[in-house]
Amino acid sequence: MDNSNVISIHAADFFNENNLILNQIDLELRKGEFAYLIGKTGGGKSTFLKTLYGELKLQEGSGEVAGFDLRKLKRSQVPKLRRKLGIVFQDFQLLTDRNVMDNLLFVLSATGWKDATKMKNRAREVLDLVGLSTKDYKMPHQLSGGEQQRLVIARAILNSPELILADEPTGNLDPDLSEDIVKLLMEISKEENASVLMATHDFVLLEKFPAKVFKINLGKIESLEDSRGVRL
Repeated sequence: MDNSNVISIHAADFFNENNLILNQIDLELRKGEFAYLIGKTGGGKSTFLKTLYGELKLQEGSGEVAGFDLRKLKRSQVPKLRRKLGIVFQDFQLLTDRNVMDNLLFVLSATGWKDATKMKNRAREVLDLVGLSTKDYKMPHQLSGGEQQRLVIARAILNSPELILADEPTGNLDPDLSEDIVKLLMEISKEENASVLMATHDFVLLEKFPAKVFKINLGKIESLEDSRGVRL
């Protein structure tokens, strides 16, 4: 893989349960680059993202993500791949039985951190980065939707990932909060030098915050350098 790329996909076919979803895909995302992934519902966005983070197997063509060969990726290697990724889900998937700080400490512990002081320091760093430094004692249900999504982003960047995969991260938020989340992801991309691939249906965001676009249409992915004026 080109060392300047965090994603390199060439002549790849993407399957979901033996159904061919995306055909002969070529796609590259550079380190530190922000890009949108758009396409109609059922068009293949989820299949594409799930393959990138090892939930689905890449069966045809070649693909590398954060230095991992997706064709050769063994089930036992998936946790190692995911330590290099930050995954932001639309439905948050927070641990509802523990507070903000403990949600983050749980992830650090699960990914091999041992030193309690370093763990707390890193958790405070990311909370500060996402604007939640005063909310560390709150339970998830005490946070607004926008704050919960900020916590999900904080969780995703704990291990300084090379790549953040955000699956409709603004889907449950109102327009103002949606803009805040995109701004935050763009800031993190710059400050943490992380690539961001954000799946979205929100064309207002694409207009307001121009970036590269990968557009899924009829089983193909087209790369566009500027998102302004893009439509399905």
